[in-house]
Amino acid sequence: MATAGAAPASGLRDVNASSVIAAERLPDEILGMRIKDDKEMEASVVDGSSTEAGHVIVTTIGGKNGQPKQTISYMAERAVGQGSFGIVFQAKCLETGETVAIKKVLQDKRHYSKMNQRMPLIYVKLYSYQICRALAYIHNCVGVSHRDIKPQNLLVNPHTHQLKLCDFGSAKVLVKGEPNISYICSRYYRAPELIFGATEYTAAIDIWSAGCVLGELLLGQPLFPGASGVDQLVEIIKVLGTPTREEIKCMNPNYTEFKFPQIKAHPWHKIFRKRMPPEAVDLVSRLLQYSPNLRSTALEALVHPFFDELRDPNTRLPNGRHLPPLFNFKANELKGVPAEMLVKLIPSHARKQSALFVS
Repeated sequence: MATAGAAPASGLRDVNASSVIAAERLPDEILGMRIKDDKEMEASVVDGSSTEAGHVIVTTIGGKNGQPKQTISYMAERAVGQGSFGIVFQAKCLETGETVAIKKVLQDKRHYSKMNQRMPLIYVKLYSYQICRALAYIHNCVGVSHRDIKPQNLLVNPHTHQLKLCDFGSAKVLVKGEPNISYICSRYYRAPELIFGATEYTAAIDIWSAGCVLGELLLGQPLFPGASGVDQLVEIIKVLGTPTREEIKCMNPNYTEFKFPQIKAHPWHKIFRKRMPPEAVDLVSRLLQYSPNLRSTALEALVHPFFDELRDPNTRLPNGRHLPPLFNFKANELKGVPAEMLVKLIPSHARKQSALFVS
C-alpha cells in the first residue's frame, strides 16, 4: 500500500484518486523493477494518455537548498506491471537517454495539503482515535508491532470516515531479548531508537509513528521531514532538543558516550498554530517522547481529553451523519484494563455496544 516515494502526502487514502509519479534509475543489467522508496515527485502528463505506453511525463526537480530547478521529461515505453494501486512503466529520460521505472501511484486528489487548508479537527480526532484503537488491538490482543505506521497505510472510507490499518508486511511479534532489524519503518515516522540502531525495541515504535501522523494531520505537513537517516535525527532534535544521557540509554545504550550538540527543545505550542487546542498539543507531546517507556500506550491515548468530543453522544460529522462505531470493544480488547480506565474508555451512552457492560 505504500507509495513509491518516502515523502508522504499529508492526508489519507480513499478510492477517488489522482496520481503521484515516482522515478528511480534502473540497474544497467536489470530492466526489471527495483524501485526504492526514496524519490517522489509531482508530475504531469503532457502528451498522450497516462494509462497507455507512449505518453510523455514532465516533472521538475531541485529548487531546494539553493539548487536550481530542472525540468525532466520521460517517455513511457511500455507497462511492465499493474496492480490495484498503480501502474509501473518502463520509460526513457528524453534528456539523458537513461532507462527508468516510473511507478504511477494512486492517491487522493483532495489532499488538504494540496488545497492549502488544514483538515477539520473532528477528522483529525476521528482518524487518530481509530489509529490508536487499532494499535491497542494489535499490541495487546494479537501481540504484534506493525512497524510501518504512516498515512499511506491508513485506509479511510470517505463516506463513513471509518479507518482501517493496512499493510502488515513489516509486522512482527517482538520477543524480549530477541534482536530485530533497526532499519524498519518509513523515515518520517521512524522512532529515534530505530535511528540509533537499536535492535531490541518494543511496540512503542508504533506509538511514535502514530504521534508523527497526528502531528502531520494537525500541522498539514510532516513534523520531521528528514532527507536521510541522520537528517531525520536532526529534525527530531530541532523540535525535542538534544536527548539526555538517560534518554539515549533508553533508546540505545551503545550511544551514551556520543557527544551531541546541545540544542534546546522547541515548545510544542510554537510549532502548531496559535489556536491549536492545548489537548491536541499535549497528546502529541505524550506520544513523541525520546524514552520509549515514557510514551503513552495506545489505550492511554484513547482516554486522553483530546478525544472527549468523540465521546459526546451529540457529536456528528460535518455532513450531519453519525460517527462510525468507536466504542464497540470486544471482551479480549478490554481484558486487564483497569476499572477507572474503562469508565473513561467507554462512555455511558455507548456501553450497550460492549459485551462487558451487558448483564
